[in-house]
Amino acid sequence: MTPQPLTPALNYPPELLLQAQGIKVAFFDVDGVLTDGGLYFSEHGETLKRFNTLDGHGLKLLMQAGITPVVITGRDSLPLRKRLTALGVTHATFGTEDKLPAAESYLHSLGLNWSQAAAMGDDWPDLPVMQHAAFACAPANAHAQALAIAQHITTQRGGEGAARAFCDLLLVAGGHYAKLLARVTSHVQR
Repeated sequence: MTPQPLTPALNYPPELLLQAQGIKVAFFDVDGVLTDGGLYFSEHGETLKRFNTLDGHGLKLLMQAGITPVVITGRDSLPLRKRLTALGVTHATFGTEDKLPAAESYLHSLGLNWSQAAAMGDDWPDLPVMQHAAFACAPANAHAQALAIAQHITTQRGGEGAARAFCDLLLVAGGHYAKLLARVTSHVQR
């Protein structure tokens, strides 16, 4: 018996989808967005981070849809670099609190402008990028200032699927979600 094709399960208000259309690059913070924001230290002083696999798959889906994920973070760590490498994320700036110049540099190198950019952040260092982006998103547990300027706030917390929810919204708004879902389910039906 052949399984029935899957229908996309996500629904967003039309006005939200309009705000999130035309995105070609998505900027992500790390601590509080791709992680839960907690800092774990080993007995040897190494920083440990916990990443959510849903978020990682969301970044991969963005790349498949032609949306470039860019990570700009105030910290630098080997676990983060290994995670991004494993996901295939090649655009990342580490160890900067002044994120706007880094974002502008990526836009220039990609031949894009702010009207094609989305950003997800959770705290003050992310605010300038969120303010300039055409579409800004924050996880449910973000700082009040990030929540105040976000056009969308996920129901998920940072490091618990918030980045995936952001990716899914961008994929639906760009008309990519159903196509990517069909591609996955067509492999199952063979």
